[in-house]
Amino acid sequence: MTWYVFIILIYLIALTVFNFIQAKKVKSQDDMMVAGRNLGVTKMVFTLVCTWIGSGTFIAGAEFAYKAGWSSLWMPAGAWAGIAVIYFLAGKIRTFGQYTIGDILEERYGRFARLFGAIALIIAFTTIVSYQFRAGGYILNVITDGAITVETGQALAAGFVILFTALGGMIAVAHTDLPNGIIIVIACLVSVPFVIAASGGLAAPESVLPASHFEMFSSEFGKYPILKGFSYFLATMLLLLGVQSMYQKFYSAKTPADAKKAVSLWIVGTIVVETVVVVIAIYASSYFWNQSGTFDPASIVLQAAKQLTPPPVGLLLLAASVVVVLSTGMNYLLSPSTNIIRDIYQKMINPDADDKKIVALQKVFIVILGFVAFLMIFIPTYFKMDISVLKYAYFAYTIYGVAITPSLIAALVWKRATKAGGLSSILLGTLCVILLDIIIPAICPECIEGGNPWGIPSIYPAAIVSVGSLIIVSLLTPKPDKATLARLFPDEQ
Repeated sequence: MTWYVFIILIYLIALTVFNFIQAKKVKSQDDMMVAGRNLGVTKMVFTLVCTWIGSGTFIAGAEFAYKAGWSSLWMPAGAWAGIAVIYFLAGKIRTFGQYTIGDILEERYGRFARLFGAIALIIAFTTIVSYQFRAGGYILNVITDGAITVETGQALAAGFVILFTALGGMIAVAHTDLPNGIIIVIACLVSVPFVIAASGGLAAPESVLPASHFEMFSSEFGKYPILKGFSYFLATMLLLLGVQSMYQKFYSAKTPADAKKAVSLWIVGTIVVETVVVVIAIYASSYFWNQSGTFDPASIVLQAAKQLTPPPVGLLLLAASVVVVLSTGMNYLLSPSTNIIRDIYQKMINPDADDKKIVALQKVFIVILGFVAFLMIFIPTYFKMDISVLKYAYFAYTIYGVAITPSLIAALVWKRATKAGGLSSILLGTLCVILLDIIIPAICPECIEGGNPWGIPSIYPAAIVSVGSLIIVSLLTPKPDKATLARLFPDEQ
């Protein structure tokens, strides 16, 4: 494994040098936050793929596939549905041309919606960054045959992600994503036939894995399998529909037409990569099934890269695993730092700050948020608590999806949505998830069945509360005036 580490280290050093070069181009707020609004279709496609395909796919998705088989496709399928919807909004988002989703929320619902939305986003995205670090620890541990511990590996991953993001902002993120995206797509496609062959052929999983792995809704989902399966679908779809990292990419496109075209290609790349990762995980699971207990299921794709593929192919797949952690970590670390600067500092503290000060402050907050994300994973590691990347991902997806997405999509497509309706949706959706996923498990552990309060995934009651309050409160309050709607519905006034 030494030469694997050596080659991947060379690539990381090359990326570091590249980021130092790109950092010199960061002169303004536009450069730092939206890459100077100068991304063409090709870079847009690969940066969208890299933003979405992270450890949630290679680690959490693989762990899910190991435990639930083909039913695990419900999680990525939510993203595919979300991309199909966002296709019709991408041009409009680019035309609006701001920096954060807070700009949209304030346009429709006022300053407090911007603030509360920023807080919900910071919580969710910092959580996502934290499990990228954990995934980095898994990867380095596997690549080095245990020479680097998971704990040390997650610290190294944190260091690289924070350094890269702070150096060059969106310019570095977007341009780094081009080679990273190419590696991810090629690695996944090339690895599949070798993994299938090594596991014993196309029929191998059926002869080894439990029958639940071939159910539409695996019995591994808990008390209510159908509800649980759709909850993964819904959480992923709602996250994607409102995820700020994607909106920042749309703002970064040269034109609205480029943004829309990039989304049409993005959905193809995402479907291919996420399906292929599930295939690799399931076939690798059939090969390693009798060895369960000797490794963490979250590392199943990494084990496949090491043991079921020729060394050059395995290296490519391991490199893809490394770059998804770096790329997704960078994207989701840049995004909440943008919210702090744009939605809180600029809008509420110092509206007249110059570009130089804004760029410097954002770099400071990137480091601070990165350290907080590291503590979120370091503290449970230190106290030897159970850590599941899948659980971290599901919580982050849920809180963001119900707190932000309903009001955000309504701001773009429903002219009847009001300030009071949007605010109530953001606040009540956030509070509902915190109550169901944090408070109730802490004060009433006997209420938890299959990982959920009373066996019902929290996204259902939380989404009902969020969407219901948005609709009911909006219909009970006066319609927005034309001035409020003008910028988001310019052709309909």
